[in-house]
Amino acid sequence: MEAARKVGRWFAPPPDKAADGRDQWPSRTAFVLASMGGCAGMGNLLRYPSQVYNNYGLQWFIPYLLAIFLIAIPVLTLEIAIGNAYRGGSVVASNTMHHRLKGAGLAILFIGFVVGPYFVVNLAWIMTYFRYSFTSPLPWAGRGTEFFEDVVVANPDPVPGMLSDDMSQVIAYTSYPGMGVIPETAAWCLFTWFLVWLCIFRGVGLTGRVIYWTMGLPIVITVILIGRSCSLPNASAGVAAFWATWRGEELAKGQLWQTACSQVFFSCGIGFGYFSSYASYNRQHSNALADALMIATSNAVFENVAAFAVYGVIGFTGLWPWESESPIGGFTVGFLTLPLAIVEMPAANFWAVMLFFTLMVLGFSSAFAMLDAVVTLWMDSGTKLSRPVVVTTLVVVSFLLSLPYATEFGYYLLDGVDRWISNVALVFVVFTECVTSTTVYRWRDIEGQVGLPAFVTYNFGYFGGMLIGLITAHSVSAPAGAGAGFGVFLASLLVALFIAKTPDVKAPRFWQKNVFVRRFWLLAFYSGNQLTADLNVVVGSNGNWALPFWWAPLLRYISGPILAIVYSFSYPDFYSKRQDPTYIYGFALAHCALLIVALGFVVPRWFDSLIPPPRRNEGHIPYAPLVTLDPDELRERQRLEAGAADIITKASVDSEARRRCSAGDGKAESPDGLEAKPATTTRAEIGLGRRSSSEQDTNGVLTNEKQTEVK
Repeated sequence: MEAARKVGRWFAPPPDKAADGRDQWPSRTAFVLASMGGCAGMGNLLRYPSQVYNNYGLQWFIPYLLAIFLIAIPVLTLEIAIGNAYRGGSVVASNTMHHRLKGAGLAILFIGFVVGPYFVVNLAWIMTYFRYSFTSPLPWAGRGTEFFEDVVVANPDPVPGMLSDDMSQVIAYTSYPGMGVIPETAAWCLFTWFLVWLCIFRGVGLTGRVIYWTMGLPIVITVILIGRSCSLPNASAGVAAFWATWRGEELAKGQLWQTACSQVFFSCGIGFGYFSSYASYNRQHSNALADALMIATSNAVFENVAAFAVYGVIGFTGLWPWESESPIGGFTVGFLTLPLAIVEMPAANFWAVMLFFTLMVLGFSSAFAMLDAVVTLWMDSGTKLSRPVVVTTLVVVSFLLSLPYATEFGYYLLDGVDRWISNVALVFVVFTECVTSTTVYRWRDIEGQVGLPAFVTYNFGYFGGMLIGLITAHSVSAPAGAGAGFGVFLASLLVALFIAKTPDVKAPRFWQKNVFVRRFWLLAFYSGNQLTADLNVVVGSNGNWALPFWWAPLLRYISGPILAIVYSFSYPDFYSKRQDPTYIYGFALAHCALLIVALGFVVPRWFDSLIPPPRRNEGHIPYAPLVTLDPDELRERQRLEAGAADIITKASVDSEARRRCSAGDGKAESPDGLEAKPATTTRAEIGLGRRSSSEQDTNGVLTNEKQTEVK
């Protein structure tokens, strides 16, 4: 029995603990590999080839590369930095930036919780191929498309719907003749969710071991597949279709830019919440910027190199994208091409087993990454349940959510949900990450320096200009939209500069020329500047790469507007496809993420149960203009203040008990039956320590006259 326990502890060791008691990765390598595995399985071998197939040609790489460098890397840096600095998953970290951002953090996890169940169905299809890999000859030889559609997916063709000629009315909705659950797909889903449970039920100690297998083996198998695929007859024609073709006219279509952005989100894993979760288990003072660059660039390189395993098979089979009547599903091309490459290899059955085993282990690393982010949320909330119980509950719920995609219409449901989760929810949530973190973070400093009217006016121009510009662009023309958007922004900026108060703090040297320039800096750049400075106390110290000064402006003024433009293309696209019930469902489901963001901003108290009680006040940052705040010390100060509030409440109860006592012996009983003590609690007793009256006003907030930088 003792030997069995030793084996269990070796296989599933308890995680290491950081100084603050939080679970900790066994090494930085484990964190980086787990982060890469989370996005590699989802985006690289299963989804990327399909997106490139639908948008073949070199023009694809223009929006793709712009999205990586202007959106993915800055947002990835943000997610890793706040997770590490604020020691929590996306909801806790977002709450620490501002208490009204809890909804934004929860919307990120909502997306991962929606994507996980249908992504697991893709893994169930892989396991169906895995089962047939033991049949000789391989049953998909010479009929790759038919085998996938008739045997693996097994969905009967739907009856197409119809729009009127002017697209103003739906004449008939698409109908699906099959509604039953496909037993094999459902069984493999159950098996996959069991593997997910096995990998995360003990925490990062076990995950750190598993990830070496889920990342190492796929790289070896992928290199072998590339070699075989590119050696097939006519493989060069397939490579040329993607790397020697130019279709410049596609750049004028919003769908190309929208697809490139959503693919980059899947490739780099941003917007799913697991980077903040994983980073919260890092050692403090980890190098967030270096990790973000490493993860984003390695995944981009890997998916583009791995795609050659698909290009060669496309040339060999003649499955040309320009002959396809409509775009194929988001995860389909890999299923149509990779099995055919295996057929042409010696010992085909052996390599088929290795391929689908590899795809499985690579894929479920994404599945457990997305679910682990939700587990982190639950554990961070202060629950009394053990981690195995929490993981088991979430795995069971996720399996039940997978069942609709394992039906005879599940393939079409998956395609409908994936399209709108990617193009609507994911884009909007990442947009929210970019603009809110650089707008509302420490906004009371801005209000105190320039006044609330100026702050509101400027941000009306920023957000209102984007909204009015995009509406005008879609209804009139792109130049008219640009003119309207910039016009609203510039007009609001001028009004804000003239109505703003004169600030009494010094701006950085370049922005110190006159009062109007100082006001502009406070309105436009202060939040991002302080976020960068505060995060650098943790992630930019001890020899780490510091977050650069231009990182936050890039998020707000480049990444944010680009995502707003990309997001605006979703609604015209939906209008042309609204006859399909699966698209309607996916479109409605995607908008739940928007609703969560809005509710979190309007009624943040509704989400307080997701935050552990000692940390609920962290989003109320004290007024301290141009003071760099150490996240660790600020968190400790607010924890002590929360404890002080409890002591003061108890003292008030004791005082009320004494007031009610009789004049006979001067003693009173408190509500719990104990003798009441005099209510003379001092500041030292409640843990706030001593602070001179000049450093703190009557509300316990740092004043502008005496600011002390928190080191």
